Amino acid sequence: MSHAVLNDKRPSTLRGAGLPKWAPWAIAAGSLALGVGIGVVADLHSRIQWGLIAAILFVLGTYVIASAVEGRRQAKDRIATALVWVAFLLAVVPLASLIWATVQRGLKVLDVYFLTHSMGLVGDREVGGGIYHAIIGSLEQVGLATLIAAPIGVLTAIYLVEYGRGNLARAVTFFVDVMTGIPSIVAGLFILSIMLMFEMQPFGFAGSLALAILMMPVVVRSTEEMLKLVPNELREASLALGVPKWRTILKVVLPTAIGGITTGIMLAVARIAGETAPVLLLVFGNPFINNNPFEGAQASLPLYIYQQYAQSAGAEAAFDRAWAASLTLIAFVMILNLLARGIARWKAPKTGR
Repeated sequence: MSHAVLNDKRPSTLRGAGLPKWAPWAIAAGSLALGVGIGVVADLHSRIQWGLIAAILFVLGTYVIASAVEGRRQAKDRIATALVWVAFLLAVVPLASLIWATVQRGLKVLDVYFLTHSMGLVGDREVGGGIYHAIIGSLEQVGLATLIAAPIGVLTAIYLVEYGRGNLARAVTFFVDVMTGIPSIVAGLFILSIMLMFEMQPFGFAGSLALAILMMPVVVRSTEEMLKLVPNELREASLALGVPKWRTILKVVLPTAIGGITTGIMLAVARIAGETAPVLLLVFGNPFINNNPFEGAQASLPLYIYQQYAQSAGAEAAFDRAWAASLTLIAFVMILNLLARGIARWKAPKTGR
């Protein structure tokens, strides 16, 4: 009897049946086909509706099939994975669609002439013109805002992490949190009120001040988190060798966190590069080239896009210029992110073997 039990070759009941690896793909394909079929039969003209129906069918189909084959416990894990994939697609598909539409429409007029000429002698409804004046304005305004906000933000974060204690630190943290949620139009109105007090005319640096207000809390928060990730052992080792605290921060803490700090600054730059409201209030726009941000109205890429789109009713040329400027702005932000990655990798501390 015991010999028969020892030689029993039946499979263990602890491991149930499982779906093959290709099962999620098959369920997704079937859900997509069924979603398209339901959309056609129901006369739904939007492909977005077809996709939503397919996503719902994919989640329900995954749960039903997994429950029947693997049991409810494993089905809950399957449905969680399915929900993650659906959420991922819901985030990626609109982004990919936006980039595709921008590239497709922006390439119509985007060429060397468009990048090297202004709108000074071209009407908004006429063919021709370019964004050279807007590129200069954006670079100067965003650059000045970065020169103002980045040092103040980094120093504020250093104070909060390395020195901040008591009521003052709590007050600074509170106001940084408040500034993080300030709408861009409010920052513009604040600078505009100061300009009206001194009877000043629109000029590029005024827009830089408003953009710096929007950029500063983002820099503070990102830098603060990066500094907190630096191990305390590095600080303690430096201090144990008799190195002053300020030098420890300068030579140990900041080089260790420089990659994250640079990335945070570039993210803040990318945020303000597309702001339109403060620029519209303070810079006002200018179809001619103005290289001096401290005198006279200036253009910028977001403002140019807004103005061209506002004139696009019945004017295909203005509509095409708006899309081409949008593509340029996206490329500008993408280049900034690539530069941030390169600087972070270059300045990252090297570890020897």
